[in-house]
Amino acid sequence: MATATFGAGCFWGVEAAFARLPGVIETAVGYEGGTLDNPTYRDVCSDRTGHAEVVQIEFDPTQIPYEQLLAAFWKVHDPTTPNRQGPDHGSQYRSVVFYHDDAQRRAAEAMKEKLDAEGVFRRPIVTQIVPASKFWRAEEYHQKYVQKHGGSSCHI
Repeated sequence: MATATFGAGCFWGVEAAFARLPGVIETAVGYEGGTLDNPTYRDVCSDRTGHAEVVQIEFDPTQIPYEQLLAAFWKVHDPTTPNRQGPDHGSQYRSVVFYHDDAQRRAAEAMKEKLDAEGVFRRPIVTQIVPASKFWRAEEYHQKYVQKHGGSSCHI
């Protein structure tokens, strides 16, 4: 098994999108990239902790390669809007790839460069590609939110 971590705006809909992919074993939503230990949703929403809302994915690379997860990541959000997805704004909604090894970093950088060169998006991609740091699991009521609430979710 391997781990991937992505921030693409509100984590509810992003988690649901990744959970549907064959080869994804488990998903969890949480916070990463900030300065406060054990942050709460309220802390992160203050936009003062530096954390992003993220989805951490456990996947089987023999069933789904990391590049396929990256392709899904670019499709589930607008990677050209800094600190904003739909009506949600703040650094916690930034577009970010937290890579877990050098191969993930190279794959993310190469795909970002390719998408920009091909003009897939009308504006340049602003997605951050940074080393994974401590993942803080979000409160239980956020986990599998779309699944628990019959498909209602935030904008993705």
